[in-house]
Amino acid sequence: MLEARYYEKLADEKVRCRLCPHGCLIYPGRAGICCIRFNDGGVLRALTYGRISGMQLDPIEKKPLHFFHPGSKILSIGSIGCNLACFFCQNWQTAQVKDVTSARPAVAVEMMTEPLSVADLVVEASKLARAGNIGVAFTYNEPFIWFEYLLDAARALHETGQKVVLVTNGYVDEKPLREILPYIDAMNIDIKSFSDPTYRRLGGRLDVVKRTAEIANDSVHIELTNLLVPDMNTSSEEITSLVNWVADRLGPQTPLHFSRYFPARRGTMQATARGTLSTAHGIASKRLHNVVLGNI
Repeated sequence: MLEARYYEKLADEKVRCRLCPHGCLIYPGRAGICCIRFNDGGVLRALTYGRISGMQLDPIEKKPLHFFHPGSKILSIGSIGCNLACFFCQNWQTAQVKDVTSARPAVAVEMMTEPLSVADLVVEASKLARAGNIGVAFTYNEPFIWFEYLLDAARALHETGQKVVLVTNGYVDEKPLREILPYIDAMNIDIKSFSDPTYRRLGGRLDVVKRTAEIANDSVHIELTNLLVPDMNTSSEEITSLVNWVADRLGPQTPLHFSRYFPARRGTMQATARGTLSTAHGIASKRLHNVVLGNI
C-alpha cells in the first residue's frame, strides 16, 4: 500500500487528509469518506494504487467529450470509491463502495479490483493505438481520490505522447489540482447542480466545483455535464444560472452536455422527461455555442 500524498500527521496516530475539501480526520484503522484512503497506524495509505475495477476501449464521445479529438477512441479505466454521495449515482457499483460490501477497506479493494501497474497501463494503451486509441480516460469512479496512481500514470502516458482525460466531479483541493493539470489534456466535469444547498445534500459544495472548472479552463480542454434529475436541478431558473456562469466565466464556446437521468442507487424518480432536456437545450443555446443532449 503506497503512502498517500496530501495529508497531515496528528497526535495519537490520527491523520488529516488534504486531498479534497472534506479534510477528513481519519483515526487509525479507518478510511476517509472516499473509503479508499486509509489510516495505517498514523500513515495515510492509498489503497487503490495500481488497482482497477474495469478497463475498455471507448469512443471519445462516450466520456462524454464531443469536441476533443472527435471520432477517436480512448482506453477507459477506473477504480473504486468517491468523495461525494449522490443518491442517484449512475455508477454506484464502483463509486459507492459501502453499497457493495461491508468489508473493511483493504478487503473491499481486493474484492472489487485487480492489479494494473502504471507500466502495464502505458503498454496496453500504446498497443491500442492501431485501433484508434489516443490515450487513457480515468472514469467509472472519482479519479481525483486515486491521485497518486493518476499522477504517476498521467506523467508516464505524456512521456509516450498519449492523451490523458479525466471524467470527474471536480471535488478536489486547489494544490493537488494545480500539481496534476500539466499532465491532463481534457476533462469532463460533472456539475451536479447549480444550487449550493443541493450540493451539500450530495456531500459537497458548489463553489469548489466552480473553482476547479475555472482553474482547469486556463490550461486544458474542458466540457461540462449536467445530469438533469427530476425535482432536484431542472428548474428554468437553475439551468439559466448554470448557463450564465458557463458563458461568463468559462466562455460561450465551452461545451455543456445535458444528460438524462435514469433511476439508480436510491433514486426512485422516473427517468427525466425528454421535454425537460429540450427546455434546457433551448435555454442554453441562447448563450452557448456547443450544447449537447445525452443519454436519450
